[in-house]
Amino acid sequence: MSRQLQVTFDAHDPGVLSKFWADVLGYVIPGPPGVDVPRGADPLVVWGEFLAKIGVPEEFRNSRSAIEDPAGDGPRVFFQQVPDDKVAKNRVHLDVRAAPGLRGDERMAALELECERLVKLGATRIQRYEPQPPLEYGQIVMADPEGNEFCLD
Repeated sequence: MSRQLQVTFDAHDPGVLSKFWADVLGYVIPGPPGVDVPRGADPLVVWGEFLAKIGVPEEFRNSRSAIEDPAGDGPRVFFQQVPDDKVAKNRVHLDVRAAPGLRGDERMAALELECERLVKLGATRIQRYEPQPPLEYGQIVMADPEGNEFCLD
């Protein structure tokens, strides 16, 4: 029997990270239970209003957030607020498959374009690794706004 997978991030600001990763992956922030998010509305604002209405104290309203693949294919990603700072390299990281099937200069050009887009969203570029066939096709290591490393692959 297979299991579903949810990826969980510890975060200082779950709202900021959920918005960043939703933009990176093309995911959506689902609305609160029983609430339809109006087209064009910020789901984080809708969540804030919902949580206020049900009596959640303001200091807890950004304690968690989630994003989902609108097609239902990819894993749900959950963000939970923690007081701890990130102190070391991730032992597990995400690979964002921005150039599947591409090789050589075409692959690296596609990765560079995606890198530029993600930097504008708040990511930090860390290092580019050049292709070294037959085993390495090249990648760019980046970090999200809270310093969690990921690869453009």
